[in-house]
Amino acid sequence: MSTSTSRDSILGKVALNKPESTPLPDLSFFINGTAAVTEQFITILGNIGGKAHHREGTIDEVISTIKNDFPELKRIYSSDPDVRRALDLQFVTPASGHAFEDVDVAIIKAHFGVAENGAVWITDDLMGNRALPFICQHLVVIVDEKNLVPTMHEAYKKIGSSKYNYGAFIAGPSKTADIEQSLVLGAHGPKSMTVFIMA
Repeated sequence: MSTSTSRDSILGKVALNKPESTPLPDLSFFINGTAAVTEQFITILGNIGGKAHHREGTIDEVISTIKNDFPELKRIYSSDPDVRRALDLQFVTPASGHAFEDVDVAIIKAHFGVAENGAVWITDDLMGNRALPFICQHLVVIVDEKNLVPTMHEAYKKIGSSKYNYGAFIAGPSKTADIEQSLVLGAHGPKSMTVFIMA
């Protein structure tokens, strides 16, 4: 029997023995919004090693803060047209993730943020390349304040029906405490994560 025939046979048997679909449970009682979503997001992100700025200005003010926070930066990358305009960056789509190995600061927009754990939801269409937020030295994320949600239950509700190839919840800089139980930031990813919450 050929490999393809064996595979088709196995998958056919699996399809015939699938259990009947059942409706998803009602999780609405988990969704209890809070008026202090922004404050909670800033506090939680700070507790896990990140930093957040609440801004009511323009993207140019965000860029000014980034330049002050990272005066030694050499290579900045962003796939966002507003950021590229403010920084006068030329956008070239790299052939592979290896091209980002020397990126000092990556600036990415997020779809939304989660106050419960300080995470942001980013899909590959906003990343430019899915390796970027994990290979850069410093990660900067911009998110609209109106797109903050209180809990992960609401977050999953938002992404449940959306279409995307790849997405990730990212919360804080890379960290590990595996070695002698000593917390190390930037162990296998960005050394810092800064989120700009735009009012």
